[in-house]
Amino acid sequence: MTFSSEAEVTLYYMNYAQRMGFGMSKISSKNGDDGKKYFTLACSRAGKYVSTSKNLLKPNASIKTQCRARLNACICLDGRVVVTSVTLDHNHGLSPNKARYFRCNKNMGSHIKRKLEINDQAGINVSRNFRSMVVEANGYENLTFGEKDCRNYIDKVRRLRLGTGDAEAIQNYFVRMQKQNSQFYYVMDVDDDSRLRNVFWADARCRAAYEYFGEVVTFDTTYLTNKYDMPFAPFVGVNHHGQSVLLGCALLSKEDAKTFTWLFTTWLECMHGRAPNAIITDQDKAMKKAIEVVFPKARHRWCLWHLMKKVPEKFGKYSEYESIKELLHAAVYDSLSKSDFLERWEKMIECYALHDNEWLKGIFEERHRWVPVYVRDVFWAGMSTTQRSESMNSFFDGYVCSKTSLKQFVEQYDSALKDKIEKESKADFGSFNSVIACVSHFGFESQFQKSFTNAKFKEFQVEVSSMMYCHTSFEELVGYNSIFYVIESKKVYDKAKDVVFKVSYNEKDFEIQCTCCLFEFKGILCRHILCVLKLSGKTDLVPSHYIFSQWRKDIKRRHTVIKCGIDNLTGNVELQRVGKACDAFYEVASIDISTEEELLEVMNWIKDLKIKLTCKKNSPIIIEEVNSIQNQASRILDPIVARGKGRPPSKRKASIVDKIIKKKIAGKKTRSSQKRTSCQSSEEVILSL
Repeated sequence: MTFSSEAEVTLYYMNYAQRMGFGMSKISSKNGDDGKKYFTLACSRAGKYVSTSKNLLKPNASIKTQCRARLNACICLDGRVVVTSVTLDHNHGLSPNKARYFRCNKNMGSHIKRKLEINDQAGINVSRNFRSMVVEANGYENLTFGEKDCRNYIDKVRRLRLGTGDAEAIQNYFVRMQKQNSQFYYVMDVDDDSRLRNVFWADARCRAAYEYFGEVVTFDTTYLTNKYDMPFAPFVGVNHHGQSVLLGCALLSKEDAKTFTWLFTTWLECMHGRAPNAIITDQDKAMKKAIEVVFPKARHRWCLWHLMKKVPEKFGKYSEYESIKELLHAAVYDSLSKSDFLERWEKMIECYALHDNEWLKGIFEERHRWVPVYVRDVFWAGMSTTQRSESMNSFFDGYVCSKTSLKQFVEQYDSALKDKIEKESKADFGSFNSVIACVSHFGFESQFQKSFTNAKFKEFQVEVSSMMYCHTSFEELVGYNSIFYVIESKKVYDKAKDVVFKVSYNEKDFEIQCTCCLFEFKGILCRHILCVLKLSGKTDLVPSHYIFSQWRKDIKRRHTVIKCGIDNLTGNVELQRVGKACDAFYEVASIDISTEEELLEVMNWIKDLKIKLTCKKNSPIIIEEVNSIQNQASRILDPIVARGKGRPPSKRKASIVDKIIKKKIAGKKTRSSQKRTSCQSSEEVILSL
């Protein structure tokens, strides 16, 4: 037989092998003295078995049987391929039904690869990914690949995305990101041995969001994210919907003052030297020292929840624990003034003789960092804890766990951030497209309805609705300020309690202030001020400076129009072209094709187009994947496992994935232990008999 090319004869023999039920491979190729090229296509079971097992008692399986079935051909000088000899007999069984399992018959088309990559980035595991393709193909026998092939391809794609080494892969990723958007900012800190210590990065969207939401941030390092035990340290703010917004993040190798100083300085440079007005952290001396150096003018607040959760640990052994706890909570949460707090604190100390308690002494000296009555005169966006950072940490659950490598972490970080951005976009649309009805006829409620986002307007409506629990009375006139007392009926532990608040109102300059400091703390007018406005007959409008700009929906914020600085991890131009073509084909297929004639017309058109495109391909196109960035100054080594600070294990938060794995392992150990105990008991009974 004669063929026009080597590829044609190879395809012919492959189809023959598939119909007969054996695999094929090219086993030799050489140039002859006559100028011709000779090659051999043979059964995949040709050749002699050579053991590669290190254990002679456990030999590896082999397919080699020295089968002589083959096809010999030569490429003539004019380009024609002539078959010189053929051996058809095999020394083993053939099975056409099993031919799809041979490697030569496995083929994964570009559209399949595209679907695998998309589903992988969406977080769909390979098993479900493959099962969906089985259903689509109407059975395993109709697929030209298996689940293992899908798994191998996904592993290969992930390696191509970020390279081989963790540190080097992150560096390559950051360089690519900066090429896409010059506003992408990153710093990699290495030690004297060129080993990665710390890394910080913030994309263009984070930097733009800081312009609007950088007045107050929370910072927390209590979440482990990777196999190097490097804590994930996000800077988190609050956007106009009250949602957490990422303002930069880091992976740290240590948690000492030097490392935090480096991080805060780097973050400040990233944000063009604009420091936050307020920052919330946990009770950490290293953080405190670094903040005093880098952000000397910022108000530093300790997380109230982290501090108060230590109460059982510090006083659990006291016989009067419940009473001490009740008095401490009353002093912290119920004090309306500094003098009130000091009075309650002294009462607790005197009553239970706690003068020598070192922990109480320490937190009392730093009371301006955590007691609500000492910090509520500053805008904190309604936050008193690092819950925002922790919620951002928990947001990454399902994407990362303690076994995640650094290069996997960067990849999953992008996926989680996309989800976060989509939620903000949905909230923007909700505030743009819908209006929450007012619950009163007051003009100021309608004013805030038009100005605030839906989420923040709901919070304002809570204050409007709670006016019914308040009773307002005029007390006195001091200069231009009218003093009002507002008595609010609060429900505490199923008991009604009256609490008195003092409101100062300068009607001339329209300046109004309440001792609860809700507006200063949260940016929303409190119910007590609203009651005074109602009593004064000023229910139409309030000055614009009482409509806090951070909660407004009518401001065009730059970060919402910046394309998210997330790397296109697909990165394969060929697959992108295939994707566009598939979308177009799906659109054609979705048109109502009601008759067999219409279907035949479409199929013939696709067949003609396929022939036309195939004829244009004179030579195979090789798509090269860029594995690394060239001309790097130096190679950065992977980090060493980070050492902890010696704090209790409960300090660290584990991801949901880690918790599930730990629970399963514990369950297996328990069952195996019970099984051993049962066996031992049975043996004892038998021996006694």
